[in-house]
Amino acid sequence: MNSSLSYRALNSPYILPLLSLASAVILWLGWPIKPLGFLLFFGFVPVLYLEKLIVESGQHKSPGYTFFKHSYLAMLLWNLFTTWWVMHSTIPGGIAAVIFNALFQCIPLMAFYFTKKLLGRVVGYTSFVVYWVAFEQFHLSWDLTWPWLTLGNGFATLNQWVQWYEYTGFLGGSVWVLLVNLFIFLAIEHYPSRPIQRKRLLLPLGLVVVPVVISYLMLASYTEKGEPAEVVVVQPNIDPYREKFSGHDNFIPYEEQQQRLLDLSEKLITPNTRFVVWPETALRIDQGYWEDRLTSYSSIQQLQAFLKRHPGLELVAGMDSYAFYGDNMDASPTVRYMEGFGYFDSFNTGMHINANSQIDLYHKSKLVPGVEKLPYPHIFKFLGPLAIDLGGTVGSVGSQDYRSVFRHATQPGISAAPVICYESIYGDFVSDYVRNGASLIFVITNDGWWSDSPGYKQHLQYATLRAIETRRSIARSANTGISGFINQKGEITDRSEWWVEASLRQTILANSEMTFYTRNGEYIGNSMLWLSLLLIVGATGKGLVQKNRPEQKTLHKNVKA
Repeated sequence: MNSSLSYRALNSPYILPLLSLASAVILWLGWPIKPLGFLLFFGFVPVLYLEKLIVESGQHKSPGYTFFKHSYLAMLLWNLFTTWWVMHSTIPGGIAAVIFNALFQCIPLMAFYFTKKLLGRVVGYTSFVVYWVAFEQFHLSWDLTWPWLTLGNGFATLNQWVQWYEYTGFLGGSVWVLLVNLFIFLAIEHYPSRPIQRKRLLLPLGLVVVPVVISYLMLASYTEKGEPAEVVVVQPNIDPYREKFSGHDNFIPYEEQQQRLLDLSEKLITPNTRFVVWPETALRIDQGYWEDRLTSYSSIQQLQAFLKRHPGLELVAGMDSYAFYGDNMDASPTVRYMEGFGYFDSFNTGMHINANSQIDLYHKSKLVPGVEKLPYPHIFKFLGPLAIDLGGTVGSVGSQDYRSVFRHATQPGISAAPVICYESIYGDFVSDYVRNGASLIFVITNDGWWSDSPGYKQHLQYATLRAIETRRSIARSANTGISGFINQKGEITDRSEWWVEASLRQTILANSEMTFYTRNGEYIGNSMLWLSLLLIVGATGKGLVQKNRPEQKTLHKNVKA
């Protein structure tokens, strides 16, 4: 065994699983909603130490498999401890989400292991940061996307530390976490066989302190910008499991649900109110809303009449809607067919009725895998029974490529991004609305699927990071979650309680300026993808050379011995 590892404790059969458990517990404790985000700076230290012990001990016939096995345990427990609440919706689907996401997280860890083995310590430990952030970037865009545990999201309850996200986005936070973990590990990797040199801890300490100081200076100097807009958000508090949908035990008729929304709105509307915001899938009728004849429905006519009674007022609300394509089977990649009827699409929709009674629609486009979108349907068709309810419409639904913006008819400087539920955890995706002209962000959601758990609380906090990245005020309307307002600094300025009827009113500022991050997108993540490709090519090339020159490999081993 290497001299730096030659002490009794490291021979214990429990040391490797204990390191896995330590990593999972530290990352879990550091995750929102607990104000312990600083623990994220230590969460990967046990994993790095795990790799060192396995490689340098020489006691494992297959060190790569041993590292995979224990790093997977760490990721599995972290996912379980942090996102167990998904199982409130469906136990099989929740279990699948934990198992598969942990497996995906092992991909960058194993890439780090093999790169370090083939290209040495310096390149290897550098690749640890590169591969993980590249994985997070990839995880934002493929069909099995589930970026809930993107490391940069971990500062959602300590957003005063990351005001610089307006330049880097939340992946800048991921780089920060990984670098500090790496330098802490390098400072203590030989302990306890050698004393820790305090001067080696100065670098990770500086890496923590300097960005935090910069962030507080930015927070103190930032002045909110934009045109004032009075907004009312409504939380109707309709139980999605028992009351929301027809066929449920305590189903509330859809007409009564809409009347509750109207009554809660009327309580707070003033002549200065410019928008009233209702939650995801707030509007439903038995046969569904067909988009080509929306104005023919009495419920929509009721809403138009409501707005006419309040000049200058406009409505943004979630709804289920359908588009009819007749015999056009190629109208959409998600097209459905009904015998005797034809082809059509179902959408989780954001609807805007402006002051002139005109209607605009936006179709939710970041769809929840296994719920609103079947990932790679020809491969994962068997996953259909494991569908996870994460809010809103359940089943394969359509989407759109363009991020629509809802502009106020009489005050064009006030324009809103209709961000629907799951979409709000994607930084660059939300920035697309801003690039298309949004000066406000409206998050409409139905967090009641997750019951009283950390899920809806984490979801609320993530929105504070989107406010910082874009420097946009946010109005949030949740069916049974937490509704409220977030200013351009990421501060929650007003909020409802959980599981109560509520309506809130606030004047927020509609900012038209774009941040560096909004203009440039995920430049950090995309750069890491290219760097990871170069590292993979280099490591693969080195591996092929070693494989084809076995005599040099043998000579190298003899010299080392």
